Amino acid sequence: MGLGSHGGGVSVAAWLVQKGAYVLVTDLKDEKSLRLSLEKLKNYKIKYVLGKHRVEDFKNADLIIKNPGVPSQSKFLAVARKNKIPIETEISIFFRICVAPIIGITGSKGKSTVTTIVNEIFKSNRANPVMAGNIRISPLSLLAKIKPHTPVILELSSWQIEDMEHLKRSPHIAVITSIFPDHLDRHKSFKQYISTKQKILEYQTRSDIAIINYDNLITRRLGRRAKGKKFWYSKSFVTDHNGCFVKKGNIFFCNNGKEKIICSVKEIKIVGEHNFENILAAITVTSVSGVSLRAIKKVVINFTGIKDRLELTRKFKGVLFFNDTTATIPEATIAAINTLNKKIILIAGGQDKKLNYAKLASVIKKNQIQLLLFPGSASKKIQRELKKIKYKNYQYVASMNEAVTKASKLAIQSQVVLLSPAAASFGLFFNEFDRGEQFKNSVDKLQ
Repeated sequence: MGLGSHGGGVSVAAWLVQKGAYVLVTDLKDEKSLRLSLEKLKNYKIKYVLGKHRVEDFKNADLIIKNPGVPSQSKFLAVARKNKIPIETEISIFFRICVAPIIGITGSKGKSTVTTIVNEIFKSNRANPVMAGNIRISPLSLLAKIKPHTPVILELSSWQIEDMEHLKRSPHIAVITSIFPDHLDRHKSFKQYISTKQKILEYQTRSDIAIINYDNLITRRLGRRAKGKKFWYSKSFVTDHNGCFVKKGNIFFCNNGKEKIICSVKEIKIVGEHNFENILAAITVTSVSGVSLRAIKKVVINFTGIKDRLELTRKFKGVLFFNDTTATIPEATIAAINTLNKKIILIAGGQDKKLNYAKLASVIKKNQIQLLLFPGSASKKIQRELKKIKYKNYQYVASMNEAVTKASKLAIQSQVVLLSPAAASFGLFFNEFDRGEQFKNSVDKLQ
């Protein structure tokens, strides 16, 4: 249910066919919208019901596998439950059959970066890790590579965690990077969103490990209730705690009162306070997993960031163009603005997830940012907040190409053009990654 365009539906459908299952794929989107996913499945024997769902399909199946993007409250899933048909996801299936302990990483910001750094550190230590989950890589497609001692690193969204509730299982190592308001169009409230994230810790035992951001007040509160052995990470020195922290300009890892120096703060290349937190989280995960300090240091001092996260796309006529398309909440865009700390032309806006844009508007005014807005419900909310504080330096654009062309004309030397939308991509773009690709393509065409 829900083939989608991020690869998960494709991978689970292919995997099931390979296992001998009779597969029916149903999606509300039509064949044209799903053409890329359908192309990948053209050699598999699959029946399709596209552009709609049919009630009978949810009465007669042996198993329903839902895409994480499908709300649990769907009336079609209600039909399946009424007929006592089990409902799973690719992640819940993977948790059932994975033979190795799982490292699960979640959070409103930073989870992709932490997942990537952890993976790079394990690779540097020749551990042959597997990285999958909410990063457009299906874990089912990698099952054959997994042995009992393989490091399995999963980035987990709130939706994926929510869909695992019936398993009553948590990862062996569970990481929460930070929590800010997000996906409030899907979750009933911020409180429910927090509760969903907390479930990554809920079913841990004393033999498991919880790694928590001490500097985020919400995660700190959740971490105190964790049943696993707790490791905190913080940009400031945290006394009497296991974890990773900064003291006298150096990064330390502490376990059972024994401190080990990792590297100097000055050796870290990645920019941004939020990314520094991500480094600390990754050090903690790999340290508790027994990776050598040498392998950890080698990676963290050379890591400069990942695709689509404050990614320097091009320098053109003295102007720097940054792609931060995965900034889909105001806090992420604010972090990008604070990190760059230059004169900025900001390309933002899109569809609202029932978030508050007052603080972002204030930061835009404080930094005298020239703002280009895509059409959408989030953009209207940003506009309303800007009007409240009497800031008028914004205009609407109808496409990415128009946004980049206008930004380039407005920019002067030493200025930054930043795509950091603070909103969902749907409507104008296929998804947030399509939005980033369109930005990079438009920037590359400038001449």
